[in-house]
Amino acid sequence: MKVRWGRLALFFVLVAAILSTIALTTRDILNNLTLGLDLRGGFEVLYEAQPLEKGQKITPQVLADTAQALQNRIDVLGVTEPELSVEPPNRIRVQLAGVPDQEEARRVLGTPAKLTFRDESGKVLLTGQDLKEGGAAQDYDETGQPAVRLKLKDADKFARITREHVGRIMAIYLDENELSAPVIREPIPNGEAIISGNFTVEEAKELADLLNAGALPVKLVEKQSFAVDASLGKLSLQQSLEAGLYGILVIFIFIIGYYRLPGLVASISLIAYAYLVLLTFVLLDVTLTLPGIAAFILGIGMAVDANILMYERIKEEMRHGKSIPAAVKAGSRRSFLTIFDANITTVLAAAVLFYFGTAGVRGFAVSLIFSIAVSFLTAVALSRILLNLLVRANVAKRPGLFGVKGDEIGEL
Repeated sequence: MKVRWGRLALFFVLVAAILSTIALTTRDILNNLTLGLDLRGGFEVLYEAQPLEKGQKITPQVLADTAQALQNRIDVLGVTEPELSVEPPNRIRVQLAGVPDQEEARRVLGTPAKLTFRDESGKVLLTGQDLKEGGAAQDYDETGQPAVRLKLKDADKFARITREHVGRIMAIYLDENELSAPVIREPIPNGEAIISGNFTVEEAKELADLLNAGALPVKLVEKQSFAVDASLGKLSLQQSLEAGLYGILVIFIFIIGYYRLPGLVASISLIAYAYLVLLTFVLLDVTLTLPGIAAFILGIGMAVDANILMYERIKEEMRHGKSIPAAVKAGSRRSFLTIFDANITTVLAAAVLFYFGTAGVRGFAVSLIFSIAVSFLTAVALSRILLNLLVRANVAKRPGLFGVKGDEIGEL
């Protein structure tokens, strides 16, 4: 049978398109990957929510409001891609990657930041709820010292309160810390107040940002925390990638040596698999962690397993005396359900891990699910397309190209 050059050319064009696309775009994909704190460095802290006032109940809505307040404070820190997860009944886990000053982050996150205006007897006259949205800003007082300027929602209310307290002290507290205790000289009609004290510009700006972010509705108690140095995270990433690369090379050598031509096709599909998984991570904004890399490499094993199942079925059909095209068709069809069942059971296990697991386990589960989905696509679709092109081009004419010896073939 003559070689069908059209199908062979289509095979090479398809392979060239895949490999050239990977070569030209992989660097951009790697640069756009979102790395977790175990790879970038950063810290994780687990908070337990406790009542701020007597009789307060910690409900799911209270936890959600607290998580939103924490998110607002993280925005103040300028941290990108934070991870916040509510862990019922009363815990919130915060992961911040690439934080330069972890102590500052702890202070900003854990401070309740409840603003109150109090009279001499300690009675609360105004709270942070009376501030306009974004109504706190770093400014300077009449002596030129850094201060925080406040704009209140109800100017008439503030004017009435200051009129009633002319000649008396109206202290301004953040939580239970007195920031300043000015004497009201005259009614203040414009709804503005100044918090002055021994602030630096940075401290005044941080206080204004805290007030704008809003007070926490509960008291947060730090129960557990750990930090990862940025250099250690970089080393972990490098070592993980090197280990994965060596593992993939060993896999390529084995499948090409044992399965010959199908092994070469499987190697091409595995390269495409790795590229598509990383592309999926970028498009869906998945945060890549060390457990995620482990799941990624495990997914390569799943993809290899799918190819091996198909190739062993093909070899079995050839040993029964079928022609190469018939064996490829029958082996591909008979292996499909086995591959599908294996992938579905693993996805279900990963879903259970995601539902019941903590942040690190969930990262592993998400990466594994995406990896399995892509491996199914490349093993079932791409490998079959490439192998069928070679078979129909009449290039794969000898059973030896599939790792089958002539004396192993029986009569049909």
